[in-house]
Amino acid sequence: MFESAELGHKLDKASYQTFEAELRQNLLSIQYDLKQRAEFPVVILLGGVPTAGKGETANLLLEWLDPRHIATHAFAAPTDEEAARPPFWRYWRVLPPKGKMAIMFGGWYSGPMWDQMQDQADPGAYERELSKIVRLEKMLADEGVLVLKFWLHLPKEQLKKQLKKLSSDPRTAWRVEKSDEWFLKHYDEMIERYRDLLLRTNLADAPWRVVEGTDANYRSISVGRQIEESIRHHLQRTSVKQNRVDAAPLMASIDGVRLLDKLPLDNDLSKESYKVQLEELQGRLNGLTRHPKFKNFSVVCVFEGMDAAGKGGAIRRITAALDARQYRTIPIAAPTEEERAQPYLWRFWRHLPPHGQITLFDRSWYGRVLVERVEGFASRADWMRAYGEINDFEAQIGSANVIVVKFWLAISKEEQLNRFNGREAIEYKRFKITEEDWRNREKWDDYVTAASDLIERTSTPAAPWYLIGANNKYHARLEVLSHLCEQIEEAVNAKGHK
Repeated sequence: MFESAELGHKLDKASYQTFEAELRQNLLSIQYDLKQRAEFPVVILLGGVPTAGKGETANLLLEWLDPRHIATHAFAAPTDEEAARPPFWRYWRVLPPKGKMAIMFGGWYSGPMWDQMQDQADPGAYERELSKIVRLEKMLADEGVLVLKFWLHLPKEQLKKQLKKLSSDPRTAWRVEKSDEWFLKHYDEMIERYRDLLLRTNLADAPWRVVEGTDANYRSISVGRQIEESIRHHLQRTSVKQNRVDAAPLMASIDGVRLLDKLPLDNDLSKESYKVQLEELQGRLNGLTRHPKFKNFSVVCVFEGMDAAGKGGAIRRITAALDARQYRTIPIAAPTEEERAQPYLWRFWRHLPPHGQITLFDRSWYGRVLVERVEGFASRADWMRAYGEINDFEAQIGSANVIVVKFWLAISKEEQLNRFNGREAIEYKRFKITEEDWRNREKWDDYVTAASDLIERTSTPAAPWYLIGANNKYHARLEVLSHLCEQIEEAVNAKGHK
């Protein structure tokens, strides 16, 4: 994969100046076109051999382009804020919105590349990391993000000359780090490792572009032209509305029986018994959040269900047991303009809690396979791939000590009607009922079908769904608290966690 970048490519000064004048004009023009149309973002990942010109390339791009619409991000060891969240959180939070560009030094490859260099990567962990990267880039591409990955390469002898030249001049000696000298010493071994990394992450929608960095003129024009042509091609693709591959429809069961059709909805529980058990469970939850080991975890609670199923009431019974500084409730409605400019999971990644904290989502990322599916806001191909993307998202955050607890609160259509009428009859509850709520009742069966499918396809051992019949609000609230306590207890009592 590196052979074509060891041929001694060069570009003389006169040719460079001719190419540069045209390239700068084209890049600016296409950047403004990208911004005006705001149909997709561009992420430029820069990796490569030490001293091959990553920093110089980034600086030159910032000089050629309008710096107001492009950002740069470098990733060193995680900060305390980053270490308290899942590893990919720090990459998601800096993704550019549609119409903007970002340059990332290493990006999500920073970890694997560093581990490879230091030979600290556990083989199993390394394999899982590469798999996560491939799935991330596939998802970003499916969401329309243009990911451009550049590997700037130097042959071994050229790297040796570069390091010697920089080290011999007091004005540039600071540029040479011990890791650069270590890389040169282990050059052959490292190049083979990186060759394997690049080959295994060389996706059709996010291929690696290997550029020889020996000659700065050649490197600069080569990278710039590839960026120009790639953005131009992507703009043309979106302008003619080229559809991605569609997905075959899901087939309903032959007898028409769905998962939620079999869920018992009615449960007997008196108000007096409810009050006693509620106090016990809230005390249990409060004690668990003060457990010494709880600081090693965070909790994400997901609440889904039909309108008026009692999601808000269940959430309030949880928060009543918590320190107000320890939790956040995130109500999810239609995405804002800012959120629509990003891949759909972005707005959920940004709200993930640090260790020792709890975030409660009143509706969640399941909107992609529920509301967006039923209302036609997402294509079938998009919501079909979302099942796997959601499972991957929950697996990633679960592996980072996030306890994911998911509740589906189910009520009958008749009970929903009673609650709607009750809300309209009480002045201070009228804000809870809207015309959209009444309209959604007309699609009750569509929502039951979509909900049954999402539960079936996203209830995993690491993040199972708890299905709760909620015609009796008291019973539902106690079930929610009980399952939440059980999940936290299992985590803090697990062996291997201090």
